[in-house]
Formats: sequence, structure tokens, C-alpha cells
Amino acid sequence: MQIVFLTALGVGGATIIGAILGFVFKKISHRFSDIVLSFAAGVMLAAAVIGLILPSLEYGGQNGFPVTVIGIFCGALCLRLLDKLVPHLHQLSGVEGESHPVNAEKLNKVLLFVMAIAIHNLPEGIAAGVGFGTGDTGEALTIAAGIALQNIPEGMVIIGPMLAAGMKPGRTFIAAMMTGVVEVLGTLLGYFAVSVSAAILPFALAFAGGTMLYVISDEMIPETHAHGAECGATYSLLAGFCLMLAMSHYLG
Repeated sequence: MQIVFLTALGVGGATIIGAILGFVFKKISHRFSDIVLSFAAGVMLAAAVIGLILPSLEYGGQNGFPVTVIGIFCGALCLRLLDKLVPHLHQLSGVEGESHPVNAEKLNKVLLFVMAIAIHNLPEGIAAGVGFGTGDTGEALTIAAGIALQNIPEGMVIIGPMLAAGMKPGRTFIAAMMTGVVEVLGTLLGYFAVSVSAAILPFALAFAGGTMLYVISDEMIPETHAHGAECGATYSLLAGFCLMLAMSHYLG
């Protein structure tokens, strides 16, 4: 349980680390952001397939395939419903670089975006927690590492728009920190859910994998291919995927 709690803090803390870097590097080029985010997408893609979806098939027994497929689509549909309620992550670009007086409409838009980040972080946290349900701590830590890596650039990119909208630095940092706290709660929720009932483990693993696949396809890849760095972003995704493949192969 201690390692789960420390992992939850690490996953959520990665967003805070990103937020601190966001204060240091307020002007982040699209190219750099896209390369880093693509690398994180590759890491998450490998973590979703190797650490969540394939174990779901394994633990599902005779009904492993239909349970896994249903779980993947349920996870994706869950995030689709959330996307109907909150803005897409790439809507962030609409407030980048604008300056400085407090603008209520702009501030509301930015805070809505931050809320969207927090809501998206919940299933990512659950994915990290569910990974521990397999009993393979190394694989679970690999999944958590992939999610944490994605949280660093995410934490970086939400700082600039909040400052540009007129928020004070202290409140900006607290808002960014709360998105990480949501992930901590999600990690603990996922762990306790599969601990209470091992019967739901195959579905829970596939559901978590489906949410990660949805985030990668619907949010991360379109964002990283929208600013002219498509080639670099593609190779960066492959590098992230291969890194996680190597970690799973040699450390799993």
C-alpha cells in the first residue's frame, strides 16, 4: 500500500513539477512542446497496450477478448462524454500569447480548460492505480511512469495562459496543483476498486487502457501535429514507445 501511495504522489507531483517549469520557461515554443508531448504520447501508448490491455486479455480467461474490447470502448466512451462537457485540450492555443489585463471572458475560458485537465487526469490516475491490481509492481510502476511523464509538459503548458489571463502567480500555481491532486485521488481510487473485487480486474484494466488510447488519439496526437512539427513529433512518439518497450522487456 505504501508504494501505491508514493506512486500516486509521484504521478500527481509530476504535474506540479511541470507547473514549476512553466513558471521558469513561460515562453515555450510550439515545436519543443509538441516534441515533448509526442514522446509522452508514445510512452502512454506502450503503457496502455503492454501494461493494461494485454494483461486484461490474460486475466480475462475464456471471456478475455470480449471483456477487453468492451472495456476499451467503455473507457473511450466515458472520455467522449466528458469531452462533451468540457473543452478539448488543444483549445488551449486560443489563449496563448495574449496579454495582460484581467479579462473575465478570457479567464473563464482558461479556468474551464484547467477544469478539463483535472477531469481528464482522473481516469489517468485510475489507470495508474488499476495497474497495481495485477500484482506486477514493476509493470504498474512503468504505467505510472508513462502517465507521470505526460503530466510534466501538461503542467508546463497550463501556466502561461493563466498568467496571461491575469491570474496572480500564487493562485495560478494552486490551480495547477489541484489538477495533480485529482490524479492522486484517481490513482488511489483505481487501486482500491480492483482490491475490493478481483473479478472486475480484466474490465478495469481494459477500461483504463481505453481512456489512455482515447486521450492519445483525440487530444495528444492532434495537438502535436497542429503546428508544423509533424515529422519530429512522429519520431518522438516512436522513441517514447520504444523506451517503454525496452523498460517492459528488460525490467518487466
